[in-house]
Amino acid sequence: MAQTEKKAGLLRRTSSSKKPLKEKVVLMYDEIFAKEDPTKNNPRFWDELFLMKVNLEYLEGKLESLDGDEVMKIKDNINSLFHHCVQALGEEHQIKVVNALQTLCALFRGVHQKNKSATGFDIINMLMGFDKAELRMKELMESLDSLLCGDGSESLKSLCLKLLLYMVIIQNTILEYVMINSIFEAILQILSDVSSRAQHGYDAVVLLALLVNYRKYESVNPYIVKLSIVDDEPTLDGMGMVIHHALTEYNRQYKDKEEENQGGFFSTLTSMVGSMFIADADEKLSVQTNEAILLALYEAVHLNRNFITVLAQSHPEIDMATTPATPVPASPTTPLSTTPPSLDMMNNPELPLDPNLQTSNLLITFLKYSSIVMQDTKDEHRLNSARLCLIILTCIAEDQYADAFLHDDNMNFRVNLHRMPMRHRKKAADKNIPSRPLVCAVLDLMVEFIITHMMKEFPMDLYVRCIQIIHKLICYQKKCRVRMHYTWRELWSALINLLKFLLSNETILLAKHNIFQLALQVVNLFNMFITYGDTFLPTPSSYDELYYEIIRMHQVFDNLYCMVLRVSTNAGQWKEPASKVTHALVNVRAIINHFNPKIESYAAVNHISQLSEDQVLEVVRSNYDTLTLKLQDGLDQFERYSEQPREAGFFKELVRSISLNVRKNVSLSTMSQDVLLKEFSSIS
Repeated sequence: MAQTEKKAGLLRRTSSSKKPLKEKVVLMYDEIFAKEDPTKNNPRFWDELFLMKVNLEYLEGKLESLDGDEVMKIKDNINSLFHHCVQALGEEHQIKVVNALQTLCALFRGVHQKNKSATGFDIINMLMGFDKAELRMKELMESLDSLLCGDGSESLKSLCLKLLLYMVIIQNTILEYVMINSIFEAILQILSDVSSRAQHGYDAVVLLALLVNYRKYESVNPYIVKLSIVDDEPTLDGMGMVIHHALTEYNRQYKDKEEENQGGFFSTLTSMVGSMFIADADEKLSVQTNEAILLALYEAVHLNRNFITVLAQSHPEIDMATTPATPVPASPTTPLSTTPPSLDMMNNPELPLDPNLQTSNLLITFLKYSSIVMQDTKDEHRLNSARLCLIILTCIAEDQYADAFLHDDNMNFRVNLHRMPMRHRKKAADKNIPSRPLVCAVLDLMVEFIITHMMKEFPMDLYVRCIQIIHKLICYQKKCRVRMHYTWRELWSALINLLKFLLSNETILLAKHNIFQLALQVVNLFNMFITYGDTFLPTPSSYDELYYEIIRMHQVFDNLYCMVLRVSTNAGQWKEPASKVTHALVNVRAIINHFNPKIESYAAVNHISQLSEDQVLEVVRSNYDTLTLKLQDGLDQFERYSEQPREAGFFKELVRSISLNVRKNVSLSTMSQDVLLKEFSSIS
């Protein structure tokens, strides 16, 4: 406590023999922390208090330093301080409102630090008393709602949002009152207004994401209900704009770091000694992701069908690295992309169209973001980020409108996905990327993930989701007879290599995962192409190439069949799932067994030791008629995404992690009191 006074509440010494002087506001705090009613000797105590510059550090430190018995002795004074803070929010004198908001921030933070191990009801009792809690919180929420919706200062609104963010992350009991006294409309108003969105959109979107996730599985959450029925275009566009710019800023920062690593001594050294430092370079680029914004995007896509249209809205792609903007100063300790993008970017959604300028949209920005965060899944944090990206893509792949947009041949985009550095391939030049329907970029992202994550710590869950996304997209193509001009061979090659990896690491992987589930998904993807490929592959030659790849890589399918047959004929936990793969391979094996003898015969008759691809394709085309395949049911059916119960645990942990991060950043980002007081002194 002495330490707190030394750094936070004392003025300079007048001489070495005299005690240091205390600020008047600190003396007034000391009166509150005494047992007596502070108004006993000064009836105007509360009026005077809120005219004083708040000493946040001293007030929080004082609350933290008290033990349980001391707190109970001054509970009435703390309750009174809270009550008068709420009353001051309705004052016309803006200085009082600012000081009341900052005092409330200090109260919530200080009491929370004091009671981390206590129940929420202890916090409620200490701040406002059980008997008055409902009334006090109603008054507080109404005041905050009025300030957010009013024409007042943007700084005041920012303080209100900071206070609300802290309230929703400290205790569930506080959140109960935020549920009862909704601020949903105030959040929507911020998002729909260009000026407010520029100043507060980021905090508003994060706040909404946290509110939507409060007890979503135990009771009816009013924020979920309200978000699901929003159909106001400016509001949805505003929310999309905030998410888009936050992701764009992250992508830009990542690109800057990438170019920085490629341009200096490190790059020169790497080129000299080969690629031995690739892993180190990749590690340097593993920057912290922004789960709060991802969660907001997920909730919007998952809950609101109208938001899907926002994903597709085109606008000029902005090179944020060259766009003049006023950057938001960030604390050195603040992780990359946990702060909102520059205000100029948020404030200028409409830009002049240049015919030579590439167009973009929220979905493209999200795909680029996903290509970054999905590169590195070595730790749990990044693994969860990649998982959330794939969950969002799953929801998008299931939506009919989104599928229609993804496959629209009249809407072509050049999407520069980030690719993991690998020894055996060169980095593709950005200018060589073709302009194609967006589904091609989604498939590219899935193929990229498949070929770059075959490793010892195998992310089975992510692979399953990845294959499911591909399957859902192909189901749409089959249903609507959409013929995509895509390099399907890259996908087939990636899938076959995945099967090869599963076979090579059977023993290690089976100790942790059901590899037969993933193998079945992959085989059934091939069955989709074999059975229905003539309805969605772009040309007859594409269908021929499918058979060529299966025949060329027949050894992988033969080995897979031997493995699943061995497991399915022995008793054990994998008997049934292995048996399903055995049955699924029937058509793949029929193709191999039908064409291989004919290819060998053709080679023998023509005295050719090794056939070219064209010669094999000639054999394939001339022997389709005698091939017999079995019709397999349910290949174009899939289980729709459902958050509960499968994903409930994941989202609970995710929200807990986001809350910790928000708590850290809110406490670090208290607005400068000098700036605030200067602003409101001029108003007053």
